[in-house]
Amino acid sequence: MAIGVLYVVATPIGNLEDLSARALRILGEVDLIAAEDTRRTRALLTKHGLRRRLTSYHDAVERQRAPALVDALRGGSDVALVSDAGTPGVSDPGHHLIRGAIAAGIQIVPVPGPSAVTALLSVAGIPCERFAFEGFLPPRAGPRRRRLDGLATEPRALVFLEAGRRLPAFLEAAEAALGDRPAVIGREMTKRYEEILRGALSELRAELVSRGGVRGETTIVVSGATDRKHALQIAPDALDARIRSLRAAGVSLRDIAARLAVEHDLPKRAVYRRALVLEGRGPHQPRT
Repeated sequence: MAIGVLYVVATPIGNLEDLSARALRILGEVDLIAAEDTRRTRALLTKHGLRRRLTSYHDAVERQRAPALVDALRGGSDVALVSDAGTPGVSDPGHHLIRGAIAAGIQIVPVPGPSAVTALLSVAGIPCERFAFEGFLPPRAGPRRRRLDGLATEPRALVFLEAGRRLPAFLEAAEAALGDRPAVIGREMTKRYEEILRGALSELRAELVSRGGVRGETTIVVSGATDRKHALQIAPDALDARIRSLRAAGVSLRDIAARLAVEHDLPKRAVYRRALVLEGRGPHQPRT
């Protein structure tokens, strides 16, 4: 008996018309579709007049379901793996099934398609010939800060995914760790109310706070670290104004020093001492 084929099929990230002709054909031919959310996948199939057997395959059951799907493939069934939107295995379930199929010698065929990452990069207006995809950061402040701190000197554009309800906190943490860099946010990508927001991280956070936040998942592109040889020069008066502005926004002296040192290629201690002077404090006062 012939062994089945595992198709890893990208599905629309919003607009259902973005399902490719090839993906449509394969979804109509396979024996089984392993779907992150069977309800959403069934709606997609119904939209295109397809009826196929579905099985649930999401984060909570991925490890348990993968062996049975590999057995089905060994038995000759062709299986399509799909996520709610975009490509399985990229910030979505799929890793365990794909690893199991590789170990079993099963043919795996990618069927590429829509991607929120490449869609936003293509219109970001930020240099992205090279980029680092970071996906979802930890939701807790400490681990998230450590991840961002590790990216402070990364010269490539940075791409993140984030839930709308956590986006203001993410932008605040990104600004503290990376500096007030240019960034782009994509929400409702390919949908009727698609929106692309551009500006410095601080400006984007202020805009979202004024709106009371946003819903759904978002994609964010942040400009990579500027080469220190090309760091933005800043006059003393402008530096003082920047320190005062950040302090008024509630940023600690330590974070101000770290941020402006990176943005303007300045010694961190010098920025910190200047901030103390502006507050009328001696350089040996306790830090805030």
